[in-house]
Amino acid sequence: MKISILKILVALLAVSAFAACSNNDVRILGRFVGLNSKMVYLEQMSASGQSIIDSVALDNDGAYQFTIKNVAPTPSLYNVIYSNDRIPLFVSRGEIIELNAMGSALANYTVSGSYESELLRKFNKEYLTGQIALNSIMQGITHINEEKRSALSERYNKVYRNIKRKQISFIIENKECLAAVYALYQRLPGEQFLSGAESDLIYYRTVADAVSKRYPSSPYMLTLSNDIARMEARISLLNSIESRAYPELKGKDMYGNEVLLSSLEGNVVLVDFWSAEVGNNNALNAELKEIYEEFEPYGFRVYQVSADRSKAVWITAVQEQQLPWISVCDFRGEASPMLRAYNVRKLPSNFLIDSKGNIIAKDIYSNALANKLTEIFNQ
Repeated sequence: MKISILKILVALLAVSAFAACSNNDVRILGRFVGLNSKMVYLEQMSASGQSIIDSVALDNDGAYQFTIKNVAPTPSLYNVIYSNDRIPLFVSRGEIIELNAMGSALANYTVSGSYESELLRKFNKEYLTGQIALNSIMQGITHINEEKRSALSERYNKVYRNIKRKQISFIIENKECLAAVYALYQRLPGEQFLSGAESDLIYYRTVADAVSKRYPSSPYMLTLSNDIARMEARISLLNSIESRAYPELKGKDMYGNEVLLSSLEGNVVLVDFWSAEVGNNNALNAELKEIYEEFEPYGFRVYQVSADRSKAVWITAVQEQQLPWISVCDFRGEASPMLRAYNVRKLPSNFLIDSKGNIIAKDIYSNALANKLTEIFNQ
């Protein structure tokens, strides 16, 4: 009898040990059907980068399964990769996540068994739909007359603003979730900021405060804290130079005429650095034209500096887009003295100068620029 009891105790301890171990693991399973790809990959995302940690072949029914051992105590970001689509998942210990898709995985996937991953799917569905709509508009914006181009630009701006509104709403509504951290870092082509330098700081702080209460030991808090510190330093630096005179610029327009930045003195001037060959600048220019048309009567001007090396490419872009402001270029590319004068390290970049010659904002786009001009001109 004693031996039997001992055996039972040993067996129970073994079961308990197994259960404790499995509670640290995560299973991801499901089916991918409708495409020819046969392999599924699991990618781990970390502060140091990303790496493929597992792969599996689909069976005849399209089924697959991964097991992640010893998952971190707080939710961790992984990608399931199928047919070049990366499906993000925030996985937590003990979860059994079912991930299925028919056809294009990123556009059509479903996920259950993971609250944070379900939130990611909700965000990605709307964000991807918006990106597809923007790309469709951009494809139709070339080689059409000005009336149609203007209508498409207006449509582009409307879709763009709707995407940003939904993105920011998602972040605020789910600020205590790691899915909000993910949404914070998603950018449309040509974007540096979510909304604007100072506005971004507000959103980052809001999410950081909420996430720190729910996941105080999450490694993603370190990334957020570092980025907030950088934003604060950048804004502090900008505030410290507001009283300094702006650097003078001198460039030639498409007709060879030399134009000084100081020729616009007394106006509110956006000094805009761009390239016709880099990024989504057509869309940014279309959006800026809309803002320019609204505020130009009140004294808003644009001095746009191109970092292009090809004269033909630059002039073609200026003419096709019918840019209404001053456009200059010295065809030295990113080695241009004009870019060095403003310490421009990326494209696009811009600086907003008030009527007294003070730099009052940097890298300000879209609604953030429109709101700032509304404030300046009291509209």
